[in-house]
Amino acid sequence: MRGDLPKREPAMLARWEEEGLYAQLRDHARGRPQFVLHDGPPYANGAIHLGHAVNKILKDIIVKSKGMAGFDAPYIPGWDCHGLPIEIAIEKKWGKVGVKLDAVEFRQKCREYANEQIDIQRRDFKRLGVLGDWDNPYRTLDFRFEADEMRALAKVIDNGHLTRGVKPVHWCFDCGSALAEAEIEYADKVSPAVDVAYAARDSAAFAHAFGATLPSDVDVALPIWTTTPWTLPASLAVSLGADLEYALVEGPVASDGRRRWLVLADALAERALRRYGVEGDVVVHGRVAGSALENLLLSHPFYAERDIPVILGEHVSAEDGTGAVHTAPGHGQEDFAVG
Repeated sequence: MRGDLPKREPAMLARWEEEGLYAQLRDHARGRPQFVLHDGPPYANGAIHLGHAVNKILKDIIVKSKGMAGFDAPYIPGWDCHGLPIEIAIEKKWGKVGVKLDAVEFRQKCREYANEQIDIQRRDFKRLGVLGDWDNPYRTLDFRFEADEMRALAKVIDNGHLTRGVKPVHWCFDCGSALAEAEIEYADKVSPAVDVAYAARDSAAFAHAFGATLPSDVDVALPIWTTTPWTLPASLAVSLGADLEYALVEGPVASDGRRRWLVLADALAERALRRYGVEGDVVVHGRVAGSALENLLLSHPFYAERDIPVILGEHVSAEDGTGAVHTAPGHGQEDFAVG
């Protein structure tokens, strides 16, 4: 390589460290206006990659340029030392906590592993020519840092900004921990899509909401369309779009000979009726917005004694299905939010 850089660069970096270049820069800049770049830390696990290099080099450019522009621009690097990757690495080598290691031993192994990874990454960051206080980084595993986190949390609580609640999260059964969205991987899966009719508890009430008079030989039902039929036993409500237009249409004759009117999103009614074997023109007995049907009651398709209220949800669309979504609060974030 031109200029014998493979040999000259390490020698130059060694001279910077031997002469205490970073400390000299701090002494020289003392008293100037201060510019502090708070370093969002890398995770202490594995050798650095291109993403690390881009991150650190860009930060180094900013800090050095501010120093040249007349600022006191210190740079304190840091490392994130908590999380599953470190714990999983220790489990692979030593076994699960509580089986081959007790909790104290397990945490100590994690701390040792994290410090080993920090040394590896620190060496590589120095090799990139990044100047900083590498001998005094902040590490989230430091007890002082953890204590400061608790103090900050206490202030949040004292100010009334922390509330207790519940929400659905992605969960790893093997790790016994919540997972971030970025950690979720989906496999391609072919699922059956089914239409299921929820019978109205009071058919006349539904007809009245549409401004229609219900004949004595007609029942009203609200069909839902789902690709997760295994969640139907947990169904507790049916969600409609508040501003979507729904039509009360003539449906197929039931097996007992009674006629059936169906509540369907107007934009999807024709397609849905074709799935149900209804040919010809769509016979509409009335149209209303979904909000006009809120709080009317349906019957669960499996558990006749369970009342299923009609509720409103922003996640409901008229792109597919029937414009009605069965809601099982124990099976999804949107369901939980509206249910």
